[in-house]
This record gives sequence, structure tokens and C-alpha cells, in this order.
Amino acid sequence: MNKEVLKREINDKVRLIDQALDRYLPGEQVKPGTIHEAMRYSVFAGGKRLRPVLFLASAEAVGGNSGAILPAACALELIHTYSLIHDDLPAMDNDDFRRGKPTSHKVYGEAIAVLTGDALLTLAFDLIAGCGQAGVSPNVVVRTIKEISGAAGTLGMIGGQVVDIQSENRSIDKDVLDYIHSHKTGALFRASVRAGALMGGGSDRQIDLLTEYAENLGLAFQITDDILDVEGNTEKLGKTVGSDIRKKKCTYPALYGLQESKELARNCVDRAILTLKNFGAKADILRYIARYVLNREN
Repeated sequence: MNKEVLKREINDKVRLIDQALDRYLPGEQVKPGTIHEAMRYSVFAGGKRLRPVLFLASAEAVGGNSGAILPAACALELIHTYSLIHDDLPAMDNDDFRRGKPTSHKVYGEAIAVLTGDALLTLAFDLIAGCGQAGVSPNVVVRTIKEISGAAGTLGMIGGQVVDIQSENRSIDKDVLDYIHSHKTGALFRASVRAGALMGGGSDRQIDLLTEYAENLGLAFQITDDILDVEGNTEKLGKTVGSDIRKKKCTYPALYGLQESKELARNCVDRAILTLKNFGAKADILRYIARYVLNREN
């Protein structure tokens, strides 16, 4: 499929997701207004919506219809946003800017920022559960909740964050670095793709192949994230470049060097695309996203 056509399709999905998020998030006029304002502030701060797009594209790749499962796609964005709000807190990464705007705790204070993250995580599972009322089978809804909750918990994203914190100012090896990134970043990518394929009615074989795609994509995303922290543009990134070095974090460039890190990212993308060879044109958006991850600037 033509690259420009694919870009338009992805932009259409992003607009659909943003419109749905606007419907699902309580308005500022709903009491208590401060928390709802804070939730909307971070969700609409300008994210790429990569995880919900991956969810919808994976459902379509296995022949599913994305209409009834849109709330679950939005749930993934809420979980991702919650994790960023908490990551930015002074007790964690202590960042002042996210997506070019002051972070939640800089605008609303630390207590409201913590509660905002909690509220987004809670609402996410309410949205997934609601898919059962839109015609998705209860069994699939339960499996999706289990998939996504596992990815967000201590055996997934939170576990990766814990080891990342414990590894600051320490020399770590490749295995620990791979653990951090496969859990902190990769777990939610994996769940986005697997849950999309599951809700789209994919076979076990299709879900296995898409899982392999997601694991390679997630690793490529994190490697390029590490590279951008070294040679990216602060204005384009929307956050301060060089924070990993200042915090003495172990990253792929620190362990392998920039050139080898770039080669590792390319190999991951090649492997991701190879897993899609039997999916035909329905997986073109997934192929496009893999190439985008390799060449992104933010």
C-alpha cells in the first residue's frame, strides 16, 4: 500500500481515538473538577497514540472489525499516560517537561499527579470491561483484561521500572538491560498487539506471530529512544535530551555504542517485518509503524 495512504489511515485512527478519549474522559465540570482537568491535561498533551493504533491495526490484520473494541484501544493510551505521569514524579525520574509541556506534578502538584495516574489506570479497565456491552464475548473481554493487567503489573511494566530504578548509578550487563526494556517498555507494546489480535478474532498462530512482531518492535522502540536521548533534538522530543546520562542510567548506546545500537534497532525492525509475511496487505500499517520506529525523531 502507498506510504501516503498508510499515513492517512493512521492519522484517521488517531483522530478516531482522540474523539473517543474525549467522550470517555469526564469533563472538567464533573466534580471533583481538578482531577478530571488533570486527567485531560496529560491525555491530550500531544501523544502519538502508538499503542492504541497498534491495537486496532493488529485487530484488522487478523480480519477483525475495530468498531466495538475502540474503548479497549483507548484504555491502552490511558495506561501509557498514567505510567508517564508517575515516571515524571520527583520520586521517580523527576522530569519537568513531557511532550513539550510542563509535567502533571509541575502543574497540579505531586498529590494530584499521583491520583491522576491512579484514576487513568482505573478508568482503563472500566473501558475494557465495557466492550462486553458492545458485543465482544465475555470470554474475550476477560482474556484481554488478564493480558493487559499482566503487562502493566509487576511482571511487566512496573517490574521493569523497579529494576530500572535499582540499576541507576550501577554497572549492569546486557541481560539486566534487556530485562528492563522488555518489561518497562516492551510489555505494553506486546499487550497492545496481542490484545488487538485477540479481540479481532485471531487464531493462536496469528497471535504468536504478532507477539514476535511486537517483541521486536518494542525493543527497536526502546533502542531508538536511548539513541534519541544522546543525539536527538530537545524541541522535537518535547523533553530534555541527555537525561539518561545525567541520571547515570545504563542504556544501549552506553553499553554498545551508538553505531552498534543503530544496527541492533535495524535488525529488530527487519525481524518484526519478517514475521508479517503471511498477513498480506491487512498488516501494512504494522509494517509502516515498524519502519517509522526506526526513523522517528520523537
